[in-house]
Amino acid sequence: MSFIEEMKEKAKSNIKTIVLPEATDIRVLKATETIGKEDFAKVILVGEEEKILSLAKENNLDISKAVIVNPAKSEKYAEYVNAFYELRKAKGITLDQAKTLMLDPVFFGMMMVKQNEADGLVSGAAHSTADTLRPALQILKTAPGTKLVSAFFLMSVPNCEYGENGVFVFSDCGLNINPNSEELSEIAISSAKSFEQLTGKQSKVAMLSFSTYGSAKSELVDKVVNATKLVEEKAPDLIVDGELQLDAALVKEVGEMKAKGSAVAGHANTLIFPNLDAGNIGYKLVQRLGKAEAYGPLCQGIAKPVNDLSRGCSADDIVGVVAITAVQAQM
Repeated sequence: MSFIEEMKEKAKSNIKTIVLPEATDIRVLKATETIGKEDFAKVILVGEEEKILSLAKENNLDISKAVIVNPAKSEKYAEYVNAFYELRKAKGITLDQAKTLMLDPVFFGMMMVKQNEADGLVSGAAHSTADTLRPALQILKTAPGTKLVSAFFLMSVPNCEYGENGVFVFSDCGLNINPNSEELSEIAISSAKSFEQLTGKQSKVAMLSFSTYGSAKSELVDKVVNATKLVEEKAPDLIVDGELQLDAALVKEVGEMKAKGSAVAGHANTLIFPNLDAGNIGYKLVQRLGKAEAYGPLCQGIAKPVNDLSRGCSADDIVGVVAITAVQAQM
């Protein structure tokens, strides 16, 4: 059974409701049909019912199991406007601005999650990461104890002997551009937790660099070394090592040669990239050349499950992210 099929089976054990606010994107409607057939989550589509149903009919899609909510006609609209105004009035939001923003499907969908009308939200097929995360942070806020919101990809690589039978967390691949040592340590701790929650396996965290154990000297290397020390101080039970080159992190023989005695080298399943350049390029290389399934950017550190999508995603990618979001909502 593939990783994503395992997620779907877990999701079926306690069905959750996930909001899809990009309901006029054909990929979202195709995903909605699949989710309805496989019955691992309930779906709420946000938008104008006539447009959504017309688009589904034109493309011969059955979305009958989904609930469609039009913010402008919703009986919850006034309640959500007032709730959002109370949340943001100290930041200068006016009641008229709140009324306008609550007509936006993403903002309205976030408020559905906030008010426990839904359990999670998936967006990004037609929105930038900023347009998904801004309302999430304004409405849902960060999770207790979280110092930094970050984004990871769940990678499932076919016929792969590395990681957890080819399953990895790659982080941060979607949000923090050039994290400092403190931020990198927070990303590592959150990513380890995400890996363990989703896979049920122990994370082995590699803090990646172009250097292994001092093989190169640079302030870029120092950043990763310092981040590793901070992780060890903050989370002493976590299996983490760095700085490690990618081959040392993944390949047992290379790890034994370059980082002898490391509990991570040759066994890493949670890869922490030093910046967004490396992370974004890395996941796309593995996805395109290694034929990996890449689910994300998945968010960590928000109070309730909200996940982003790549704007180049397929309908199947959306199905997978909804399954993961549903499992996160169970936790």
